[in-house]
Amino acid sequence: MAQPEFDFYDKTSLKSYNLDKTMRYQLDMLDTLDVFTRKHSENVAALTCRLCEYLHCDKGFTEYCTICAYLHDIGKLFIPPAILQKPSKLTDEEFEVMKTHTTLGYKMCMNDLKLRPYAAGPLYHHEALNGTGYPQGLTKKDIPYEGQIIRVADEYDAIVSKRQYKSHVGISDTLKILIDETKPTPDYSGTLNALAEEAKLGKSNPVIVRTLFKVVIDDIGYEITCTQSYVDNLLKEFDRFKKIEKYKNKMEKAKTEKNKNYYLEGIKLLLKPDESIDKISQIHQEYIEAYNTRKAIIDNLYSEIKEIKKLKV
Repeated sequence: MAQPEFDFYDKTSLKSYNLDKTMRYQLDMLDTLDVFTRKHSENVAALTCRLCEYLHCDKGFTEYCTICAYLHDIGKLFIPPAILQKPSKLTDEEFEVMKTHTTLGYKMCMNDLKLRPYAAGPLYHHEALNGTGYPQGLTKKDIPYEGQIIRVADEYDAIVSKRQYKSHVGISDTLKILIDETKPTPDYSGTLNALAEEAKLGKSNPVIVRTLFKVVIDDIGYEITCTQSYVDNLLKEFDRFKKIEKYKNKMEKAKTEKNKNYYLEGIKLLLKPDESIDKISQIHQEYIEAYNTRKAIIDNLYSEIKEIKKLKV
């Protein structure tokens, strides 16, 4: 009856690009990161790869951008654990230290010939189109496309991980946060030489955020399919329970010991190794509860798709 935990990044197309060989060295770098940061880096890379596909980027750029995403947080190797793993909000001073992971990661890549081609990942993923990002406060015209894509993937996974989603139910609330990232900052003043056009921009590229919606809707469809498959298996189990109940009734009504044993043996053949006759009613109820729970999830997922389609970027 157990259903595998749903993986938000299960539909990644990384293997189709044969990245195992080209990224073996880069992945070795990730092994030196803490578990949370390594998992986040893998998630961001998987999501970046899919965003590139939905944006119709060519294969070469998709490979390049994906590797940049794998390495985007490599600079966190040099951030003190007390700051990197602090559960509560960082102080202003601690946040300034945390921000240096971008330049530290960039320097690490530039000092390594194998990593140098992907230095854009660490350097640009926290830059914002309106110039409010870091480390350089660049604006749209100076932020490489790969940096803009990785920023959206990074923001999304950070929220998903923080909220510990087990399903896409409620994910539209996360997308609303990303929509806000595409809007002009209310108190944006810009630098002295900022162009008026920059003040009209948000932090994230709306085209990429809109593309993320397509990725998420596709994933929800995949989750619905997986959950429905589980529900279909439960329905088959209900047929088994129905037969068991039928045999139990006949066994109770049987007038001879021979007939009772006959129906008893029939019940035993229908039982699974971890089931027993005296607990079959309880087990049946657990299956019913599992069925109702998954059916509710499917209904909510369809509602989630409707909500996402209403969102405007």
